[in-house]
Amino acid sequence: MSAPSADSARAALEAVRSEISKAVVGQDAAVTGLVVALLCRGHVLLEGVPGVAKTLLVRALAATLELDTKRVQFTPDLMPSDVTGSLIYDNRTAEFSFQPGPVFTNLLLADEINRTPPKTQASLLEAMEERQVSVEGTARKLPDPFLVAATQNPVEYEGTYPLPEAQLDRFLLKLQIPLPSREEEVKVLTRHAEGFDPRDLVAAGVRRVAGPAELDAARAAVAKTSVSPEVSGYVVDICRATRNSPSLSLGASPRGATALLSTARAWAWLTGRDYVTPDDVKALALPTLRHRIQLRPEAEMEGVTADSVISSILAHVPVPR
Repeated sequence: MSAPSADSARAALEAVRSEISKAVVGQDAAVTGLVVALLCRGHVLLEGVPGVAKTLLVRALAATLELDTKRVQFTPDLMPSDVTGSLIYDNRTAEFSFQPGPVFTNLLLADEINRTPPKTQASLLEAMEERQVSVEGTARKLPDPFLVAATQNPVEYEGTYPLPEAQLDRFLLKLQIPLPSREEEVKVLTRHAEGFDPRDLVAAGVRRVAGPAELDAARAAVAKTSVSPEVSGYVVDICRATRNSPSLSLGASPRGATALLSTARAWAWLTGRDYVTPDDVKALALPTLRHRIQLRPEAEMEGVTADSVISSILAHVPVPR
């Protein structure tokens, strides 16, 4: 069977977005962010208060894709080996054999990742960055594609552990899941009144509409999306401006600049173009950079947020013509 064309791959990923809407009301920006992350081989951090469909969103994404998926509920007593796997002694053979953990999958839902201590959070670092797990000195490759979609409750809530900067930087995007509007919330209640069960996505009509072949074709097409020197310079100027901002103690690193360019290319291709514009960069700047910068304490006390700093930078950095 021949590989899908770029156009059919784009249509399949558009279908993914419409299928997810059968289960999740609104949250279009988060759905788009998850698709962008798949195209860029990146990982996603979903942040929002409990009950805004973070877990349902990831489960619906998995249901639309022909990919293996596993879920880990992060708790204070979760051990690193519970995520990565461990060596098990076999009495019959008198040898140790490796028992793979849930990280050996295509789509890992790390639910409430900030409810587990840093040691277990860090167990995902190598898997996310190197796409492999090392146990007793032996490296074991993870499947391809591999994406971690982690949900997080805001750190003001009791019993949470803020993610360290090194871990945050491994996430391609940080997507904020807001509370729904009144109209959206009425629609949610109407669906539930009509019998919608979030635990049964098949009954909700969510179908598989894309698989590894479409994903590979889409990634190949994104890799051919052209970037002008002016747009590359624009990305660099934005990231350098974060390093000079008086409100920030930590600006975006070169890895952040690379991530912003990657997400802008994916978004440009999704919208039907084979070249990146400054508007594509602006569209992805907030979710790509908001978790890579650190506010000064005095700025935080004055009510400054990471998003407001990035928005101000976007308003002041000259846009190439």
